[in-house]
Amino acid sequence: MAEGFLRKMLSKSNTTMQVSSAGLNAYGWPPTDEAVEIMKRQDVNISDHNSTQLTKELIEKAHLILTMEKIHEDAILLHYAQFRHKIFTLKEFAGEKNHLDIKDPYGQSTETYEACAREIKSYLIKTLEKIVNFTGA
Repeated sequence: MAEGFLRKMLSKSNTTMQVSSAGLNAYGWPPTDEAVEIMKRQDVNISDHNSTQLTKELIEKAHLILTMEKIHEDAILLHYAQFRHKIFTLKEFAGEKNHLDIKDPYGQSTETYEACAREIKSYLIKTLEKIVNFTGA
């Protein structure tokens, strides 16, 4: 959902930034029906997305890596501490100091997906200019 929102936000600006998402346990799966429906209501089509496994090559290429949960940030840094300068939770990047997680709604209700989407979108709006400046796009 974050990738879809960020792509849409950037499409309205003059930036050529590439946006992609990857996971620690991604196996090429499509998004859930709930995620597709919630994003469709936001005029964002994620139906053709398939999950991608995060690799060292992707980490090296990225200018910025935003995770949704602190545990994911920590897991990446456990193996790739040299990239600390560009790995943050989305909320941390937005300046939050506590409660840095945006919980994965997988397996939860539609209402949980909606709440997650609202939270992601609000933090992306809050940090959009910072994201663009940080990446030099």
